[in-house]
Amino acid sequence: MSLQKGNTSRTRPQKHQNRSVFKNNLHDTSHRTKMVNSIQVSDVCTRCKDIIEWKIKYKKYKPLSQAKTCVKCGQKTVKQAYHVMCTKCGRDEGVCTKCCEKKDVVVAAPTPKNQYELDLELKQILSGLPERKRRTFLRYIEKKQHEEVPEEEQKATNEKAREELLEKLNSLKVSNDDDDDFDDDFISDSDQSDDVDDDE
Repeated sequence: MSLQKGNTSRTRPQKHQNRSVFKNNLHDTSHRTKMVNSIQVSDVCTRCKDIIEWKIKYKKYKPLSQAKTCVKCGQKTVKQAYHVMCTKCGRDEGVCTKCCEKKDVVVAAPTPKNQYELDLELKQILSGLPERKRRTFLRYIEKKQHEEVPEEEQKATNEKAREELLEKLNSLKVSNDDDDDFDDDFISDSDQSDDVDDDE
């Protein structure tokens, strides 16, 4: 910006230019820096996410030493720095946990531990299903994976995906009593038709 009054445009580049990119862990390899660099920013809008990621990138991020009070529920449940609302309240309200505005919220990717637990739970449920139902469910999962979903809809949480799968499983489940009734009806109908044939 020029010092001339009213002149807001400048033609020359900035005087001091960096030869290399700033690295926040170049001279600092402490545990705290590694922890800050591994933070996954989630449950915030894209603008707030960019702000927090900038703070992490340029070593301006200051993690909380103790939990903060949530502005919604009043409990000490806010564990991320620069957030003012806890994750639960933010999801219930459908707002950004930093600026508290109703915007598209960035959802965290499932951790390997959560993914493992989900896979284990599905395997246990599948082991109790009959072969035909199991194959139907596996085809359903495969179809879901191959569907091309727009980026806005890809933001569905891991819990939401789990709920959908469990819903599908419940629709496939048929109690043994229902199967027995079906077999009895089928046998009784066929027996009656045999009796009619014998009479003729």
